[in-house]
Amino acid sequence: MSRSNRSRWLQILAGAAWAAAAASPAFAQTPTVYEGARLITGAGTTIENSAFVVESGRFTQVGRRGELQLPAGAARVDLAGKTVMPTLVDLHGHIGFQNIPAGTMSKETFTRENLIDHLQRLAFHGVGAVVGVGDLVDRSDMKGGRTGWGDVVLRVRDEVVPNAALFKTAGAGMAWPGSGAQGDPSRVDVSYPVSTPEEARAAVRDYVRIKPEFIKIWVDDRAGNKPTLTPALYDAILDEAHKFNVPVAVHNVKQADAKEMVRNGMEGWLHVPVRDGEVADDELVAMVKDRVARNDRPNMWMTPSLITSWMNTQGGGRPAFLDDPLLRATYAPKQIEQYWGEPLKKMTPEQVARVKSRFDSDAKSAMRLRAAGIRVVEGTDTGQSRFLIGYFNHMDLESMVAMGMSPGEAIVAATRDGAEIAKLNTGLVASGRSADFIVLDANPLENISNTRRINKVFLRGQEVPRAEMAAKWQAQFSQAATR
Repeated sequence: MSRSNRSRWLQILAGAAWAAAAASPAFAQTPTVYEGARLITGAGTTIENSAFVVESGRFTQVGRRGELQLPAGAARVDLAGKTVMPTLVDLHGHIGFQNIPAGTMSKETFTRENLIDHLQRLAFHGVGAVVGVGDLVDRSDMKGGRTGWGDVVLRVRDEVVPNAALFKTAGAGMAWPGSGAQGDPSRVDVSYPVSTPEEARAAVRDYVRIKPEFIKIWVDDRAGNKPTLTPALYDAILDEAHKFNVPVAVHNVKQADAKEMVRNGMEGWLHVPVRDGEVADDELVAMVKDRVARNDRPNMWMTPSLITSWMNTQGGGRPAFLDDPLLRATYAPKQIEQYWGEPLKKMTPEQVARVKSRFDSDAKSAMRLRAAGIRVVEGTDTGQSRFLIGYFNHMDLESMVAMGMSPGEAIVAATRDGAEIAKLNTGLVASGRSADFIVLDANPLENISNTRRINKVFLRGQEVPRAEMAAKWQAQFSQAATR
């Protein structure tokens, strides 16, 4: 297709999407009953030939078709042949820094407009809420001044943005200086730099002022290449944070650290708590069980984030997901090949075997700790280059199933359980919950990859205009390619 014809096609698609959106009825105040779908509630139950009522942005009744007391004058939508499930909840996002069309990252990109663009990309994929981690927000510079990084995340978290996932923030995070978020330089200095227990406690006191969902810390020496927080430092963080009743979640690697953290009240793990060659041992499993039994901060959770590892196990060829229309709606073909196509194709059999071995080891740790009492929830580590915003949420579900969970268990983890941890009124199709749901063309309980077969997405009872969004993003990629 020539450039002029492609441009014309995009204009037509955008115009058609706008017309369809304008013609679609708005059901924010009008009671609407959706009937006939297989309903995956998010609580581990399924209702065949279901019916549910949405009114003023919430579910008001849920049950079987023909068994509800429908409100007078309710509109009716037939979903026979479809599957409905709750929207997803992501507890481990790094959104806001990336200019997706340009493929670049910077602090300058961290604007309200760009953050909302990412939240809309998440909504397009059926994600109803996300917790930002390592966000750019004003903090103490630990030298008596302030960074002056603004309050974008604090303002956006208090908004309900149309056609966008709800946003919550875990703030800037804390790490040994220069040892927090790695990858693009724009994120390396975002976290509070602490190297003494006194600094750690002072940083916590400043951190809690923004009322974060949790305090994020990094405890990772990057294979011996960097200093990292010591037990004395993260124990001080845990002690100080708990004085303010603020939970702490960690990116760590080693079993010895995981044991110390369980002993001293760590609530969350943003990755498998024991990984990179080690497997959670009997002592750690017993420690987790003991904390649950004693009701000592028993609500422990982890976002395994084994997505890239799972996708890399498919190296040495060209996996079918590279040609998925859902992925190609939100990323340019050149980027898909750069981030995943070429790297996967170049992997040798030996590299694939090593990746599979590492995935199996990390999955074993995750499943042992899950059985002991640490809940698995969704968290994608998304937001930089090949960590594909929105699409990774579906790859995360596939990685959960690959590590040993059933499709139904993975969906509960990514919906109800994540919403409970983040204290969000979403993640379930149940009376009183926000009417956030995905209409699918196939059943993910039969094959978890069917969560990618999205027909429609609804947030707060309103249909997300996905065709319009896709047309806008494709136009942006076309413009970026001509620069």
